[in-house]
Amino acid sequence: MVLKTDKPKRLYYSIKEVAEMVGVAESTLRYWEKEFPNLHPKTVPGTKVRQYSEDDIKEVKVIYNLIKVRGFKIANARKYLRENKDGADRSQELLTTLITVRDELQRLKSSLDTLV
Repeated sequence: MVLKTDKPKRLYYSIKEVAEMVGVAESTLRYWEKEFPNLHPKTVPGTKVRQYSEDDIKEVKVIYNLIKVRGFKIANARKYLRENKDGADRSQELLTTLITVRDELQRLKSSLDTLV
């Protein structure tokens, strides 16, 4: 399994980059900012340009997991995050790990299929 851990980290990402990372529309992220008090990206004064930090992106992924993957309604996701933040974080991390493992297994299967 090849993981690139030496990828340079940036301090901030644009709303467009975050939307592409997560797979939602920019308008969805703006809506989530209004609905979830823990999601508050930095804005550039005077321009209202959003800048998402790594922590903001983690929060977006947790929200995505609750709403899009697990099917929570907004109010229930907000309540779940308020009452069980650690559990939501672990659940999202587990899902990310499982997706990575699945993708790697599919890649290995494809490689093996070409050998046969």
